[in-house]
Amino acid sequence: MALTIGIVGLPNVGKSTMFNALTKNQVLAANYPFATIEPNVGVVPLPDKRLNRLAEIFGSERIINATVDFVDIAGIVRGASEGEGLGNQFLANIREADAICQVIRGFVDDDVIHVEGKINPADDIDTINTELILADLQTLEKARPRIEKDVRIKRAPAEQLAAIDAAVAVLESGRTLYQAMQADKFDVSLVRELQLMTVKPFLYVFNVDDDVLGDEERKAQMRELVAPVEAIFLDAKFESELAELDEEEAREMLESTGQDEPGLDQLARVGFDTLGLQTYLTAGPKESRAWTIPKGATAPEAAGVIHTDFQKGFIKAEVVSFADLDQYGSMADAKAAGKVRMEGKDYIMVDGDVVEFRSGLTSGGKK
Repeated sequence: MALTIGIVGLPNVGKSTMFNALTKNQVLAANYPFATIEPNVGVVPLPDKRLNRLAEIFGSERIINATVDFVDIAGIVRGASEGEGLGNQFLANIREADAICQVIRGFVDDDVIHVEGKINPADDIDTINTELILADLQTLEKARPRIEKDVRIKRAPAEQLAAIDAAVAVLESGRTLYQAMQADKFDVSLVRELQLMTVKPFLYVFNVDDDVLGDEERKAQMRELVAPVEAIFLDAKFESELAELDEEEAREMLESTGQDEPGLDQLARVGFDTLGLQTYLTAGPKESRAWTIPKGATAPEAAGVIHTDFQKGFIKAEVVSFADLDQYGSMADAKAAGKVRMEGKDYIMVDGDVVEFRSGLTSGGKK
């Protein structure tokens, strides 16, 4: 299953610079509004050191990571919901994403203009949220007469009208539906079909400089702006430089700044977690590979990600945790220690399970 994260923000906050670093592509990163007109799409591997260890254990010829699709969407400006800038086009691009990653400027650079004339993360977040909220209110306003008619002729449950009105009340209070879901467990199930943008999970990336990265008090203030959602702090310019280095040079550069992982790796992981996703692993001489599944997926559902035939003909799954396999160093030794299990159709997958599926139609997993 594919995960698509739309990168949004005001113009000149560092979206395209961050996207370049994520994908190691060179898209236009210019110092003027609307440098990004058409959305750029990049497929980014999810960092997973477990795959390297599996490749070592099984002598795999190649490693295949799970992936995240990032879409660099042009800058939103105040009035986008009314078509300002290239608002309608940008909002349509956002609507297609699974999650929204807001990039917020926290760095000071007199050579890079700010579209609002000042550096104020709280105002920037408010501007973006307001435009998305206004766009959703328009969607609800247009949908209500149709739903009302459907309720009258009993093609839709009466509760759907109440759900629309409740969603309108949340949005008119200045909150996104995602914020209401996080804070109040607001139920959006009856309005999901309307493809509302503020229902999508939000991630927040603060693009900052060294001064802020080393200032825990300022970072705490920024975290408060987006709580309870996790805030990610990175220097997009630094990340871009890091992406140009080989693995050893990048590690040394990270260590010199006191960081243990690139901010972009953290972004990919947080994106996965925010969308309720996890990975399981398969390995053999040909490849070691990570597969993306929702948290709570059963073994047959996980098998279906490899091929629908595996789900249809599912018999059982041979499962060992990565931690146990890593400790014992081989499947034979893990089996001898009683760490390899045979699981049936009701088994709920756990992140890091190493699996071979047995199917009546075909087989999958370790080869």
